[in-house]
Amino acid sequence: MVAVLRNREFRALWISEAVSVAGDQLTRVALAILVYQRTGSAFYSAGIYALTFLPALAGGLGLSQLADRYRRRTLMVVCSVIQAVVVATMAIPHVPLWVLFVLVIIVPMVQSPALAAQNATTREVFADDDALYLRSQDLRGISTNTMMLLGLGGGGLLIAAIGTTTTLLIDAGTFTIAAILVQRDVRNRPPAGSKDDGWFDGAKWVFSDRKLRVLLSLSWLVGLAVIPEGLAAPLAMEAGAPPESVGWLLAADPLGFILGTFLISHFVPDRHRVKLVGVLATASVGVLVLFAVKPSLVVALVLLGLAGMVGAYQITVMAVFNSLVPNEIRGGAFGAARTGLRVSQGLGVAAGGLVAELIGSAMNTVALAGLLGVVLAVPLAVSWSRLQRTPAEAAGRAAAEAGRQEAA
Repeated sequence: MVAVLRNREFRALWISEAVSVAGDQLTRVALAILVYQRTGSAFYSAGIYALTFLPALAGGLGLSQLADRYRRRTLMVVCSVIQAVVVATMAIPHVPLWVLFVLVIIVPMVQSPALAAQNATTREVFADDDALYLRSQDLRGISTNTMMLLGLGGGGLLIAAIGTTTTLLIDAGTFTIAAILVQRDVRNRPPAGSKDDGWFDGAKWVFSDRKLRVLLSLSWLVGLAVIPEGLAAPLAMEAGAPPESVGWLLAADPLGFILGTFLISHFVPDRHRVKLVGVLATASVGVLVLFAVKPSLVVALVLLGLAGMVGAYQITVMAVFNSLVPNEIRGGAFGAARTGLRVSQGLGVAAGGLVAELIGSAMNTVALAGLLGVVLAVPLAVSWSRLQRTPAEAAGRAAAEAGRQEAA
């Protein structure tokens, strides 16, 4: 991974993403605390936290296509500056609550095209070296999940020490740093696509290609894998664990993801990683079936950690996805993929909560999610395996089969 950091462009993109992710997590916690302190309402507190996620759905499918129509460096810089200004405005004392809610909606909406531009630019940076590109995605996966854990885990302590206003100003500063780094170190490439292109050409292209459909379907299984996160509190209660164990359950999957990404990147050859996507996707949900035995807290943590480890296949999925999609529609295609991922996660968590309420057991709900995941994953994994065969391999198998039929 040291090799990818020698690339100045990637280094700027990587650092800007890492600091922005850390700042975003701090802001989510700070806003939840700020709104609760001002209203005393758990509903409003949870609502403003949810708003930091939901607008990305609309932005992901629509605004991400701006990354194909305009210069990607310019788009990233402009979006970072807008986000810095918006978050700094949130930090102004006694901002009306309705204004705060509107500002919260703007940040993730603006973030969608910026992420699409960053994702597409990273592939352009390593356009001539697929191995380095894959290493860069491993590093991004590790750093992003680490920053999320640090931001969420230490956010409450930091806010207690310095207050919500200073915390929000720190996040505004992270966006400013990101804008400066990208402007200084990333090449100002011309637009990859054209303003005359159809608005949803990227999404249409993705869903018309069988290989990409199977690949994204394997990725969207995360909607079932994420169900334990939504049920962390009832899982802890069912395991007879103390309240503080909820945080441990939430941290187990991302910690496993970080470890899994490291192990896969160091010990699995690149040519095998693509072939293993289906197997690992099946394993990521298959592990959850073991919750049917009503594990203790320690065993539950191990199971969630294992699910996170094999769930690191998501890094390979997006690397392959970006390599298959033409550069001129990569921004819009990424937006479609990311929107599907968010929708699957949201629906998964909601459905998990409903099922747990109906059957009265969080652990059985997780086990059922795992079972459903395996049922969906196995045929997808088989399809993916077949799609990996090269034309030469397919011709060889056809010739061998013809020879057997003639001999019979």
